[in-house]
Amino acid sequence: MKNIFYLLFIGVLFINCDKKQKLDSVTTLQLKTLLDKDTIQLFDVRTPEEIKAGFIKTALFANYFDDNFYTKASRQLDKNKTVYLYCRSGNRSGKSAIILQEKGFKVVNVLGGYNQWKKEN
Repeated sequence: MKNIFYLLFIGVLFINCDKKQKLDSVTTLQLKTLLDKDTIQLFDVRTPEEIKAGFIKTALFANYFDDNFYTKASRQLDKNKTVYLYCRSGNRSGKSAIILQEKGFKVVNVLGGYNQWKKEN
């Protein structure tokens, strides 16, 4: 019985890792090029306090930690356009991307998040 539990636990870990591996991503330098050329759907999932400290122009917002994150996000986003997600460092946006991807959105995670953006711009 103990061995079955361990096998199930390891299986769940692999399933979660597999989801993250299928996530498309761009660097902040690639994002800057996209923003210069196109109007893209950019989405910031940081807290209001983090946003007060600065954000990327044209971004829409929804706090990942809100209980109704998906509802707020889906009201603002067009499912027919790719969503570029960022947070402070790239962790929350990766988690947000999985949530939105499972609901039918095409998503791309911005690696390094706003911290990396500030360093480069």
